[in-house]
Amino acid sequence: MDIMKFTGSESYVATDDLNVAVNASITLERPLLVKGEPGTGKTELARQVADSLGLRILEWNIKSTTKAQQGLYEYDAVSRLRDSQLGEEKVHDVRNYIRKGKLWEAFEADEKVVLLIDEIDKADIEFPNDLLQELDRMEFFVYETGETISAKVRPIVIITSNNEKELPDAFLRRCFFHYIRFPDPETLRRIVEVHHPGIKPALVAEALTQFFEVRETPGLKKKPSTSEVLDWLKLLLVEDLDPADLKRSGKDALPKLHGALLKNEQDVHMFERLAFMARGQR
Repeated sequence: MDIMKFTGSESYVATDDLNVAVNASITLERPLLVKGEPGTGKTELARQVADSLGLRILEWNIKSTTKAQQGLYEYDAVSRLRDSQLGEEKVHDVRNYIRKGKLWEAFEADEKVVLLIDEIDKADIEFPNDLLQELDRMEFFVYETGETISAKVRPIVIITSNNEKELPDAFLRRCFFHYIRFPDPETLRRIVEVHHPGIKPALVAEALTQFFEVRETPGLKKKPSTSEVLDWLKLLLVEDLDPADLKRSGKDALPKLHGALLKNEQDVHMFERLAFMARGQR
């Protein structure tokens, strides 16, 4: 039996352990649960897996109001009642009032697809438990029509979480788990090169030195992420800044164009205080 293998892609720098995790979940036919801080490429991973394996991707973006049932289907009883009052002919077929969810779409696909359930931790705590049986058995029952929808071809399921709340043990047992650690400087340099090919090494070296200094500053409320350093570098390139332009007057002064890295006023004020103290000590 041929088993699909993910080996990363030219546009996505995947570590060896991430490749192993993706392929283990494909082999075991279990959902891959990917955790990590925001901006570390969890959502993009699912898209790259689909792209590199030549598969279609279905994305289910979870919000705080999302219910598990919406992933299966929704029955619009209100529209059916209104149509019955208007004497509409289509009211006699209940299927006209059923809206298919992303799981239904994935299950009825004739080919293997990638199903992304994005940011599952945003939903109610019961949300993961409500999907246990459907993800386990790869089927669900439609009460309104009396039919069972079973997966024609088992999809590759990738579930992301920002770790905002704990997920139930019963759900975790059914997943293969991987935590995307924040990239080390060398991996981050490779990621930068993918997104900004040909960027001057000296500029990258100085920018990443400052970036990691910012990230490692004690008391920071929100550490800047991979996506934010890429935005910052894009701005530095647009402004045509040299490594010398990035030099800060004091070790803890605000970096150039800091609005791309620091996303709340507490962190900006903290850096301003540190810069003031650094100047006072000179």
